[in-house]
Amino acid sequence: ITETSQDKSAGGTCLMGEETTANDENVAKTKPSPKLTLLPLVFLIFYEVSGGPFGVEDSVKSGGGPLLALLGFLIFPLIWSIPEALITAELATSFPENGGYVVWISSAFGPFWGFQEGFWKWFSGVMDNALYPVLFLDYLKHSFPVLNHVAARVPALIRPQRWLFVDFKKVNWRGYLNTMFWNLNYWDKASTLAGEVESPGETFPKALFGAVLLVMGSYLIPLMAGTGALSESSSGEWSDGYFAEVGMLIGGVWLKGWIQAAAAMSNLGFFEAEMSSDAFQLLGMSEIGMLPAFFAQRSKYGTPTISILCSATGVIFLSWLSFQEIIEFLNFLYALGMLLEFAAFVKLRIKKPDLNRPYRVPLNTFGTLLLCLPPSLLVILVMVLAAPKTFLISGFIIVVGFCLYPFLEFVKEKRWARFIPEDPRRQVLGVQTESQLDEEHGDESSASLLP
Repeated sequence: ITETSQDKSAGGTCLMGEETTANDENVAKTKPSPKLTLLPLVFLIFYEVSGGPFGVEDSVKSGGGPLLALLGFLIFPLIWSIPEALITAELATSFPENGGYVVWISSAFGPFWGFQEGFWKWFSGVMDNALYPVLFLDYLKHSFPVLNHVAARVPALIRPQRWLFVDFKKVNWRGYLNTMFWNLNYWDKASTLAGEVESPGETFPKALFGAVLLVMGSYLIPLMAGTGALSESSSGEWSDGYFAEVGMLIGGVWLKGWIQAAAAMSNLGFFEAEMSSDAFQLLGMSEIGMLPAFFAQRSKYGTPTISILCSATGVIFLSWLSFQEIIEFLNFLYALGMLLEFAAFVKLRIKKPDLNRPYRVPLNTFGTLLLCLPPSLLVILVMVLAAPKTFLISGFIIVVGFCLYPFLEFVKEKRWARFIPEDPRRQVLGVQTESQLDEEHGDESSASLLP
């Protein structure tokens, strides 16, 4: 979507160039993209968050044995996943636009913080997507050398008492919490393409509920099978890619190959789901005027071409980092963004009590504070335990975001790049919008809201 206009007078009268007419014809020729229904959205959220047990192995090693890993995947969803899913369901249905949490934060705190949220979450998402080529290679490396002899296999029987083993001397709390957090976050990612969902008010809550059950089952069942079949002494060997070796020890070459093939498909799903959300987030930010209009350009299939290329470029540059380094960096930025989301959730309940909420978390204002408290404490703990290198790199990214927003405003003012103006935004978003001036932020607070 590209727009050309010139101010004709101080009153702001605009002349639309010939490029706009040609652009409208191109848009008219573009086939409307099909909307996401319930089942595809369930699996999109599943692949945003989990995609299967591949990557949970470090929770056994860093947790000093199976017990903390299994307890983590039982308890963490209660204090983290379910509250995040509930908040996402309410806000995504209240603002069914591409951009997701960027729109929520802009409505609550103004466009500056909305931009910072988008920048942090996009960077975190690109880092996350850089994990999956690394994770896939970690599974392949277990085939060299290949153990082809039946004698090398361990005759295994699942023994429940092995689940209770934990060696607290070997617990690495920073690694454990980061692994658990990474494997159970990104519930809000699908909100960045809420504009592509059919009947989001009904579809989002059901999809999130179904995805929570699917994620918990996909983690717990394989972990219980693997840790229950192998001896306690193998806990120190559990690291990313180890499920392939577990398959070899239990079932032989055929099961190892099956798990590696499943890991390949899972990582492909991971990559595609994350790429979709990252790209549609940039598209949504462009549609509300935060980024230049070319980020909102779509192919004839409805895909945001420029935004996909931008996100893919970031993945290429980050893939050289190690698995654990990437997890810690992306968790830190993601945690920052989640603190903003929790604050926005509470503030919107106070600031806009009459906002149309097709799904509403059945809690009053004080109840929403209590709902946000445990996950907020968890993300603060994850940030506090981060390594100095993580603080340094994350701090640099935050400074870049603070500088980038005023720079883009300057570019918009000087007309060095095209931005989607307010009237075309209404047509692009497909919903009635209103520009508002927030009393606290003055002219900075312009947000896209449902009536």
